Amino acid sequence: MKKILTLALVMMCLIPMTRVKACTNFLITKGASTDGSTMISYAADSHVLYGELYYFPAADHPEGAMRDIYDWDSGKYLGQIPEVPHTYNVVGNMNEWQLAIGETTYGGLPNMGNEGGLMDYGSLIYITLQRCKTAREAIKNIAELTSLYGYPSDGESFSIADPEEVWIMELIGKGKEKGIVWVARRIPDGYVSGHANQARITTFPLAKKNKTSVTSKNMNKFLKDKNIDCIYADDVISFAKKNNLYVGPDELFSFSDVYNPVTFSGARACDIRVWAMFNSVTDGMEQYWDYATGRDIKRSKPYIEGQPQTPETFPTNRMPLWVKPTEKVSVLDMMRFMRDHLEGTELDMSLDLGAGPFHCPYRWRPMDFEVDGVEYVHERTTATQQTGFSFISQSRSNTIPQLGGILWFGVDDAASTVYCPMYTCMTEIPLCYRQGNGSIMEYSDTAGFWIFNQVSNFAYTKYNYIHPEIEKLQSEYETKWVEQVKDIDAKAASLYEKNPQEAVAYLTRFSNLEADSLVANWKMFYQYLFVKYMDGNIKTAREVPENYKYYAPEVIQPKYSDDFYRAIIEQTGDKLKVY
Repeated sequence: MKKILTLALVMMCLIPMTRVKACTNFLITKGASTDGSTMISYAADSHVLYGELYYFPAADHPEGAMRDIYDWDSGKYLGQIPEVPHTYNVVGNMNEWQLAIGETTYGGLPNMGNEGGLMDYGSLIYITLQRCKTAREAIKNIAELTSLYGYPSDGESFSIADPEEVWIMELIGKGKEKGIVWVARRIPDGYVSGHANQARITTFPLAKKNKTSVTSKNMNKFLKDKNIDCIYADDVISFAKKNNLYVGPDELFSFSDVYNPVTFSGARACDIRVWAMFNSVTDGMEQYWDYATGRDIKRSKPYIEGQPQTPETFPTNRMPLWVKPTEKVSVLDMMRFMRDHLEGTELDMSLDLGAGPFHCPYRWRPMDFEVDGVEYVHERTTATQQTGFSFISQSRSNTIPQLGGILWFGVDDAASTVYCPMYTCMTEIPLCYRQGNGSIMEYSDTAGFWIFNQVSNFAYTKYNYIHPEIEKLQSEYETKWVEQVKDIDAKAASLYEKNPQEAVAYLTRFSNLEADSLVANWKMFYQYLFVKYMDGNIKTAREVPENYKYYAPEVIQPKYSDDFYRAIIEQTGDKLKVY
């Protein structure tokens, strides 16, 4: 494990085959959503991740059955654990009971993973989804599995939601000791939260002083008492003190500031994405701008790497863990949050010279660079070109439990994808998202990942002309589906009364048809865009007049922006001047 020291280390994310750290989660509670659903957004951002929809069918297992565990990143075989008698249907990061789990890796202090541990972060997610129905059960399962089998991965923030509750659970290994230290907090109903590769839980209510907080020794009480809104490892503070990681009173202990001290990169490349979402839903976020940009992380005493942390070294101007939105959040709002490039701020990536003549809000890696001995960075925004897949989970308590889960799923860059509704009771994955249909090094003409990459990568070349056409189609599809699922829900509920299997089959067909139709249409959309914008021109077909064999299309050759022309002249002087 490596400590996050530079932007180069935080600009990555965690997904199969390659350990990377650059994902984004936004969390919405029932009372904060327009339709009473809970929601989690997740972007799996990796330059080598292939976007596909993972699937684990429900299954029964004989007594004594064992499960092989492979490291989610490297594919290395780690060992076996006993299987449970029955596992649930899992579509992506959500199961048939509408339990959803997302994550972002924050890394944290070095050498904290359990060497020889079996339960890496990816195995924890998908095993938990197969074994648990509720967020509280998921927290218990994660704590127990890591205690029994060890945790070899880096520090993680987990988003865990069911139809009633949304939780954030942050954990890190204990080095040579088996297990993890961790804290889990329920997001208050009516509020929203987020995390993006920087641990976010600071201080938390201690069990001895607060009736709504318990330690891991009281797991049964936690499962039964819905008033409990905080639970933490019994040794989360004592472990830090024993290992000289923290010096100070228990009530001032901060999980994030001890196990993942925030630095410039932790603010500028990570927390700024949370700031952008918070800024979209509530007032007053400008007070945290200097923190979120990393320009002014206020501390009473300086943070010194490798030294024990004290309350005086904790930043005093960090953003809150959650905020109350001024207006309730819809699933379409969540899609908009995932497409942010810091528009409307001084760091808007479409406005400086790096955006090129057509205002492209992307920067190719590496993100950090040096000019004349001075270090600089490009911004790490929520929407980024290297996304493998992203989703918005929607857990809905006002539906039949086994039919209500929807994973709004998209592949490639969130700003140019289309989020398609995948019902998480379905028993077959659409061909366009199916595992094995292509790979990161194998093109497939029927894979959504490659079709959407064709469109987005072409759009980057003339962004301010092509991307508005993408946005128009996005809106048409997503708005249509948000309305359509109301009728689909009603039809499925009617079928369920007569035959639950027919309802599941109906939702499976719907999800498959919509996804495969979308990708087929997106392929034709790419063909249309390529013909129209080829060679830097913008061509529009014209009607062939009478007595003409053919008639050339209208051709526009858009100029570069004035700022870009000025930059060219500043560099070239009079070389290009007309005399």
